[in-house]
Amino acid sequence: MPACKLLLAGAVVLGATLVPTSARSAVTVIGSGLARICYEAAESGRATADGFESCDRALSEQALNVRDRAATFVNRGILNMRQRRIAEAIGDYERAIRLKADLAEAYVNKGIALVHTGNRDSEAVNLISQGLELNPARPEIAYYTRGIANEALGRTRAAYDDYRQAAALKPDWAEPRNQLKRFSVVSKSG
Repeated sequence: MPACKLLLAGAVVLGATLVPTSARSAVTVIGSGLARICYEAAESGRATADGFESCDRALSEQALNVRDRAATFVNRGILNMRQRRIAEAIGDYERAIRLKADLAEAYVNKGIALVHTGNRDSEAVNLISQGLELNPARPEIAYYTRGIANEALGRTRAAYDDYRQAAALKPDWAEPRNQLKRFSVVSKSG
């Protein structure tokens, strides 16, 4: 029986329009108060002055437990990403990781931020993979972004697999399906 090779061809297409800005990876804060308002701003994608103020005040004025404090850093990082303040976002995600090393969304969002910076794709893949091991609430975002980073690194098969996983997890999300259309799967004998 002839051996078959699976060849995948895909053009590397990167840019801000392909990489999620992570607003859909907010970390839920239970209860009411400023930290909850910060979460709602991050979840809705409203990077307004009021959203930032809620996050800042929650961190400086509220007695938050460790999880909610880390979550508030992630959520403020998301707002920073929306404003394209990547360095500030990365700093917030790093603070969250220092506080709560098992917070999946901190790793995933930091990975997303690193993809936005360019030339840090290998680090992004590692962070996103670590976040996936911690079971993020929205793994499809992690797989999709890791696919972009893998593709930038020339890891075509890994990118294809990540886009497929993202599409399988969230069938109504068009982006992973659109990325998959760029690939040709060819079986070769020999």
